[in-house]
Amino acid sequence: MPGSGWQEGFNHPLHGWDHLMVMIGVGWWAAQQRGRAVWLIPLTFVGVMTAGGIVGAAGVALPGVEMAILLSVAVFTALVVKKAQLKLSASVLLVGFFAFFHGFAHGAEMPASAGIAMFGAGFVLATLLLHALGLATGRAIAFFTACFMTSSAVAQTTNATAVHPNSVPSTNALTHLPEIVVTGRQDSMLGIASSATQGTVGADEIAERPILRAGEILETVPGIIITQHAGGGKANQYFLRGFNLDHSTDFATFLDGMPLNLPSHAHGEGYSDMNIVIPELVQRLNYEKGPYYAEVGNYGSAGAAHLDFYKTLPQDFLTVEGGMYGFERGVFGLSQKVGPGNLLVGGEAYHDDGPWIHPDDYSKFNGLMTYSQGNEANGFSVTGRAYHGQWNSSDQLAENAVPLVGFFGTLNPTDGGNSERYSLQAEWHRMDLNSETKITAYGFYYDLDLFSDFTYYLTDPTTGDQFEQQDRRWVTGLDARHTVFSQWFGSDVENSFGLQVRNDWINNGLYQTENRVRVDKIDYNAVGDPMLPATVQSDFFTDTQVGIYAENKTQWTEKFRSVVAIRGDLDYFDVTSRVNPANSGTSTTLLPSPKMSLTFGPWAQTEFYAQGGFDYHSNDGRGATQNVEPVSADNPYPNTRVSRIPGLIQTRGAEIGVRSLAVPNLQSTVSLWYLHSDSELQQDGDTGTTVPSKQPSDRYGVEWANYYTPIKHLTFDFDLAQSSARFTSVDAMDAAPIRAVSTTLGPGGTRVPEAVGAVISSGITLHELNGFFASLRLRYFGPRDLTSDGIYRSDSTLLLNAQAGYQINKSWRVFAEFLNLLDSRDHDIDYAYTSKITPTATAAFTDVFHPVEPFQVRVGVTCRF
Repeated sequence: MPGSGWQEGFNHPLHGWDHLMVMIGVGWWAAQQRGRAVWLIPLTFVGVMTAGGIVGAAGVALPGVEMAILLSVAVFTALVVKKAQLKLSASVLLVGFFAFFHGFAHGAEMPASAGIAMFGAGFVLATLLLHALGLATGRAIAFFTACFMTSSAVAQTTNATAVHPNSVPSTNALTHLPEIVVTGRQDSMLGIASSATQGTVGADEIAERPILRAGEILETVPGIIITQHAGGGKANQYFLRGFNLDHSTDFATFLDGMPLNLPSHAHGEGYSDMNIVIPELVQRLNYEKGPYYAEVGNYGSAGAAHLDFYKTLPQDFLTVEGGMYGFERGVFGLSQKVGPGNLLVGGEAYHDDGPWIHPDDYSKFNGLMTYSQGNEANGFSVTGRAYHGQWNSSDQLAENAVPLVGFFGTLNPTDGGNSERYSLQAEWHRMDLNSETKITAYGFYYDLDLFSDFTYYLTDPTTGDQFEQQDRRWVTGLDARHTVFSQWFGSDVENSFGLQVRNDWINNGLYQTENRVRVDKIDYNAVGDPMLPATVQSDFFTDTQVGIYAENKTQWTEKFRSVVAIRGDLDYFDVTSRVNPANSGTSTTLLPSPKMSLTFGPWAQTEFYAQGGFDYHSNDGRGATQNVEPVSADNPYPNTRVSRIPGLIQTRGAEIGVRSLAVPNLQSTVSLWYLHSDSELQQDGDTGTTVPSKQPSDRYGVEWANYYTPIKHLTFDFDLAQSSARFTSVDAMDAAPIRAVSTTLGPGGTRVPEAVGAVISSGITLHELNGFFASLRLRYFGPRDLTSDGIYRSDSTLLLNAQAGYQINKSWRVFAEFLNLLDSRDHDIDYAYTSKITPTATAAFTDVFHPVEPFQVRVGVTCRF
């Protein structure tokens, strides 16, 4: 329509955080200049950007555009933070250089339907307005900073005059202890931890691990395995304590206190996408396992990870990496004193094709900005995060399709997706001799559009079985905790009270698609060949979660302490179905969760622990109000009645453990644990969604973790976990068929499909010896049952990764990562279900897998300044 090209051009710069930051940054930097530079810098950017846009629209190929754009974010952020003053000629050249790449990216992405003149006019106007916003922001901050500094100086003079010469400082002033900085693993948690499976990992240990994807930093938690079954932009698969946690159903993750998990997600309950994390900006990772912790509610049954990010960096840095299979990555971090506080800015640009015959072409951009004041005892921080990613996907592949498309091939090259998440959070904390308070408030927007195809041509041989899952939501939340320090009968006591509130406004849906276009389909497997509508589900609903808890910690004697807590949770759903009004409605679920931990010792630097407690995970809100099953391949007939599922699923567990530092330089923990779940969430191969099982399940296992530093520059670690998972009764729905080509299932068994058994993680690390550093890591997880009767089982997976590097001087270091050194052709994940690999093939029940990536080398250089 008329004007659409102008509107698309105007909107285009507003949908990428990297463009927004640079265009506002250019204006902000111009505001810090004098004379002609104030107006010449923005006009140069606009003029050269226009020329770059024309070149991009002409279809000219230009390498390194994404890396240049990332570098521009780092450069202009540094210029603004440092208030840099350059010669006018140098300023113009610098701005023009980066402006060309920004313009090129805009022009190359111009829709074919938009005219270049109108599109160009739109994005030029938007750019000018963003420059003006940056200019106004820069001037306003300069004005208010000047006012603040003036008033601060006056106040200090007044206070200095008011102090009486004979005055005596208050004896009640809080004494601030020096901050303990953990860079590797916490040296000792004796007297701190309430279980053997709590721990802290610092930035150095995270940096010393060679990783394929960002989510693998969670593998610093002993016993956890992170894999992938689709394109790189999709959330990882998580395995821990006998769970295939899908995309993190029973493992809670927090970013500076803000939950990462997403309830009632279109693809899987508790969906947790670690792609939004920049590993270099993580200062430490605190973890715990089991349902024993009052402050961890939803999804914490198997464990939880709390990622704390830097508020100020030890040094500013810029890292550039490149490697095989189209891998490119750039990341930077800058921190600067601003007024009475500190400003930290970081960003990441990433691209990876992977080894797939049809490349992933995964591109992502991450940004983070934090302003903070104060210290560990008293202060506040405000953090903004931005993430955008898009990818193709070589999804899990049926074993009988390998001769057809290859080991790294795909049966549907149009699978893939895009996702974004933009968040703002604020945190305030205070502590004195009598009490401690911490309040975190957050809000974010999230969007995912995911196209998958797991059964290929099983339902409709003409259009195929691809489907789309869409999730868009706005989220707000609050987490407040107040602790009172006191004594009972001479024993030190901490009483804590907490309130957690979260509300998700969700638009999500499930659609039948062909080549990413929504279409009606025919189910040729059902009687009468019924039509399957393009829209399977489409809902708008709110998911409100409220949790309150009270916790008591008491040091009864020198050798005995306890933690006793009670938690209560409410989940309220209000669902409006756009497809079937019968599935609209509300649901409310209340659940109490008592918890207790007992600690004995230490004796000979050894403590003993006993714990027990209840927890839960939420179910999809749509299932909690559903009365009629949606029309799909699973149910091709309309008006099929279905029972509602509970909104919250109870879990309960117990654990005993030992933590010891009795052997010099060795930290060692061992634990025996048990966990019962009232229901399972399992992957459904026909639709790619998760469904609750009817049977409760029991899990039990042992974990042994060791961290040994025999000499200053050398560390060994060895973590072993062994677990078993069983349903309490026979699960016939997940049985293997009596024959591979039969639709008749066998009697089934009690094994929980895809539950991981043995997990080994081990490594040796050389720390900064005459400038050299290196690590070698082994990662193993054993065979898994794929059906409840154990007839289908996966093989084990073993990977060996390495990293080596050299610190050239104080500023420069080079490094290389060697991933899958043995060039293993093992599997990242396995399933077993029925699929049909071509329109004319016979449907067959078979192993379906996603391979590990083959041997590859990545190299990088880091500059610290």
